[in-house]
Amino acid sequence: MNWDIAYFVDQQGNVPAESFLENCPMSVEAHLIAVLDAVAEAPPPQFSGGGKWEAMHGDMKGYYEVRATGPGREQFRLFCLLENADAKELQRRGLEGPAIVVLTGMRKPHRQIFDQRDYAGVHRLGGEHKRNVPRRVT
Repeated sequence: MNWDIAYFVDQQGNVPAESFLENCPMSVEAHLIAVLDAVAEAPPPQFSGGGKWEAMHGDMKGYYEVRATGPGREQFRLFCLLENADAKELQRRGLEGPAIVVLTGMRKPHRQIFDQRDYAGVHRLGGEHKRNVPRRVT
């Protein structure tokens, strides 16, 4: 069964991941979306990441990232959550089926790392997403 790809909508009606993708080089945006499509088709529990789709660890456990490298080896990341439950619970959440929820994206120079403040922003969006029933997604 294919999974849906949904984009988180914040309280103000903004879609952080779409805003991020719009500001990526076209080739990077196309790559990130292609990886999301492949993961959704696999589906996620069976997808072999190959460095493009990775489960995160430590404080970011439960989140997933889609990875791409752009011009000048700049690093691009999309941060996602998986929504997978029985049909009744998914319906209660306002979802038609299992979904990859894309929260937001970030970019960084090659060999740099994201710091705790960067990840705290992802956690804040993830928490907001999980608190909303039905989920605010597009």
